[in-house]
Amino acid sequence: MNKKTIESISNKVAIKFPEIAGKAPNVKRRPQAKSISPSPTYLFTYKGEGTNPSGHTIPRQVRVVVDESGKILKISTSR
Repeated sequence: MNKKTIESISNKVAIKFPEIAGKAPNVKRRPQAKSISPSPTYLFTYKGEGTNPSGHTIPRQVRVVVDESGKILKISTSR
């Protein structure tokens, strides 16, 4: 996957999750999955930290599944 596509996806994800803005994703190619898309997909993993209302930091991991054309298929997050 080219750098321009990775930056475009990162910008879209950062709009929804501002705590990962400016972070570089870990990109892994996934084998073909029949349930999501018949073409190969990529898994982008972002790690960042947010703060809760009391001021404590909360680690956050955002996982994004993307197809070969750069279309976001699924986003999940954990805290």
